[in-house]
Amino acid sequence: MKTGRPKKPLILTDEERKQLESILRSRSLPATIVRRARIILCSADNMANDKIAEKLGVTPYTVGYWRKRFLKDRCAGLHDELRSGRPRTMKDEEVAVLINKALRSKPANGTHWSIRSFAADSDVSPSMTYRLFRLFGLQPHRSKSFKLSNDPFFVQKVRDIVGLYLNPPDCALVLCVDEKSQIQALNRTQTVLPMGLGYVEGITHDYVRHGTTTLFAAMDIASGHVIAQCKPRHRHQEFLSFLRHIDANVPQELDIHLIVDNYCTHKHAKVRTWLAARPRYHVHYTPTYASWLNQVERWFGIITQQAIRRGSFRSVRDLIRKIQCFVDNYNTKATPFAWTATADSIIAKLKRLLSAINETKH
Repeated sequence: MKTGRPKKPLILTDEERKQLESILRSRSLPATIVRRARIILCSADNMANDKIAEKLGVTPYTVGYWRKRFLKDRCAGLHDELRSGRPRTMKDEEVAVLINKALRSKPANGTHWSIRSFAADSDVSPSMTYRLFRLFGLQPHRSKSFKLSNDPFFVQKVRDIVGLYLNPPDCALVLCVDEKSQIQALNRTQTVLPMGLGYVEGITHDYVRHGTTTLFAAMDIASGHVIAQCKPRHRHQEFLSFLRHIDANVPQELDIHLIVDNYCTHKHAKVRTWLAARPRYHVHYTPTYASWLNQVERWFGIITQQAIRRGSFRSVRDLIRKIQCFVDNYNTKATPFAWTATADSIIAKLKRLLSAINETKH
């Protein structure tokens, strides 16, 4: 018969038992926390430590340790204690100096800091520089482009176009219209190597040019469907021809709202005359340097990525055929883009950008 120091009784309240049983049912908590909760529940049912250890595949010492922790700290004792870790070697003031240097200076022999160049110039280790850059979200090796509109009617035009996106008019069709010019029919000089296990598709860096085409497109914001035509040039004559194509494919009882940019072709006198003779057409010009307001630009990005950029075309006719094939397939499963930005949010973002620019100047 075994003898020894008697165990202190472990009695659970109803709330503690519910909490421990909830931990057992959890699929997101670490397995170690779940195992500790199971140890406590078994111990509360008067099961011996060696039996619990055998059942859960742990040592009796582990069972005894977590039993004592629970008796001392209750459910909070099941979680690991915070460890102090290595003491900091850099003061807050020193960190602030380094961050200000990264934000407000550039290397003498380059356009931007790298981790190693900043570390060498600041007499800190590359690993410390990496941690600081990551902690404060600094990415000196990256940049992004922007262009501010100088249109005096920017606010009015933004409210007009965004209003069409968020609250389109009844008995009307809103079409985002533009052209993607100078699409080159490039034929790779050697056969494309197909993708395989462990290596990517291979294409030659050089190519043969077979000519260009211009893709005119009008995207219906309500359905996502695209009306498209390829033409050899992008003058006002071709734009007028495309407008006639739109006119023939849209029911006569519907008004048509066209969202276009400020390209001179779209404002040609003959184009204006043609539109003026058809009262159902309403033209909405995007602000200058704000083509991102035109949703068809996003569609141009899709067709470029999926059908043009990595393609190899034997002729312009082959390029046009593959573009039309992509458009036909796209329209069979087209869905509209989800425009969520309001005019106020766009204008507020512009104000923040202007404020940041002014701070940089000072």
